[in-house]
Amino acid sequence: MALVVMKFGGSSVADNGRLMNAAKLITDCYRDGNEVVAVVSAQGDTTDELIEKAEEIDAKPSKREMDMLLSSGEQVSSALLAIAVGRLGCKAVSMTGWQAGFRTSSTFSTARIRSIDTSRVRRELDDKNIVIIAGFQGVSEAGDITTLGRGGSDTSAVAVAAALGADCCIIYTDVEGVFTADPRLVKTALKLAEISFDEMLELASLGAQVLQNRSVELAKKYNVNLEVRSSATNNAGTAVREVVKMEGMLVKGITKDSNVVAVSVLGVPDKPGVAFKIFSLLGQKRINVDIILQSEGRDGAQDITFTVASADKDSVRQILEENLSVIGGSGVKIDESVAKVSIVGAGMQSHSGVASRVFGALYGADINIHMISTSEIKISVLINSEHADRAVAAIHDEFVH
Repeated sequence: MALVVMKFGGSSVADNGRLMNAAKLITDCYRDGNEVVAVVSAQGDTTDELIEKAEEIDAKPSKREMDMLLSSGEQVSSALLAIAVGRLGCKAVSMTGWQAGFRTSSTFSTARIRSIDTSRVRRELDDKNIVIIAGFQGVSEAGDITTLGRGGSDTSAVAVAAALGADCCIIYTDVEGVFTADPRLVKTALKLAEISFDEMLELASLGAQVLQNRSVELAKKYNVNLEVRSSATNNAGTAVREVVKMEGMLVKGITKDSNVVAVSVLGVPDKPGVAFKIFSLLGQKRINVDIILQSEGRDGAQDITFTVASADKDSVRQILEENLSVIGGSGVKIDESVAKVSIVGAGMQSHSGVASRVFGALYGADINIHMISTSEIKISVLINSEHADRAVAAIHDEFVH
C-alpha cells in the first residue's frame, strides 16, 4: 500500500465532466489499495473572475480581504470533488487548508508555509477516507486566512506530500508532462521523460507554467517523488527528480516570460554604493530583480537597467522616484514592451558554444537582443515582446531535433 498525493489544476476540474474524471482517477488509485490525498485548485477561471468582481468595487482592494475572497474558489472545488468521489462509491472528506493543518506566515497573497500539522489528515486516512484538500491556502498565527500566490496549489500538494512522507506526488494538468517548449507554440516540442529539480526550478522561474517554482524548491529540499501527468490520459508523464541520466539532452527547455518590464534608473552617479542603494530599497519591499545591466560611466554618470515582474512595476516606480534624491539619479524609465526568453539545460555546463548558438539562432531570425543573463544551466535574453514566440521557435529549432 502506498500513500499517493494527487494534485488537480483548475483546468482538470473546470466543469462537472472534468470533476467526474478527476474523481475516477482518485477512486481508481484508492481501489488499487492506496491511501489517497488530493489537492485541488479553483475551477477554471474562477480566481480571475473573483479578482474582477473585487476590482469592480475597489481598484486596489485590501490584500487581507482578497485572500478571504480568493480562498473560496479552492473550497468550492474541494467540496464538489468530494461529492463526485462519493457518487463513485468511495468515502471522501474535503478540508480547507487550515483544517488540513497548513500554518503560514502573515504576508497576504504571498504567504509562506511555516508548518503542517498532519494529525487531522492522518486520522481521516486511518478511517479509510480519501482526503481532498483545498490548495493555495492556510492560516496565519493571527488566525487570518492566507493564500500562497499564483500556482500555490502545487506548493500545497508538494508540502503535504513531504509532511506525510508520501510515496509519490502526481501533479495533474492539461498537458502530458514537461515539454522542451510550450507545445501550443512550438509544434515540434518534445515531452521529457525526466528532468532534474534544478532544471525544472529554472524553467518554472523563467515562465514555464507547468509547476510553481516554490513547489519545485520544496520537492528538491525534501526529495519528493514528483511527476507531472495529464488528467485527460493518466499516461506516464515527466518525472522530476534529483538525478537524471548522465548523458541526457543538452537543452531541456526553452521558455518565454512576457510578464516582465525593464526598469532604467537614469543618470546615477558613477561611484561605489549606488547599485547597493537601488537594490536594497527594492529588497526591503521583497521585490525580486532579475537581469541587471550597468552602462559605462560617462561624464561621471551612468544608467542602471534591470528587469522585474510586471506586477511590481508600479511599486518599483514609486519606490525609486521617492528616493531619487538619495540615489542621485535624474529619472526612472519603464519599458513594458519586452519579454524574456530563456534556454535551460544541465548539459550546458559541459558543452561549449551554447551561447553562440543561441545568439546565432536569434540573428538568423533577425531578432535584436537588449540584455543577457547567464548561469551554469541557463541563458536568458531580453528582447521585444512582439518577437518572443519567433525567438522561442528559432532557439528550439537550433537545439531540439
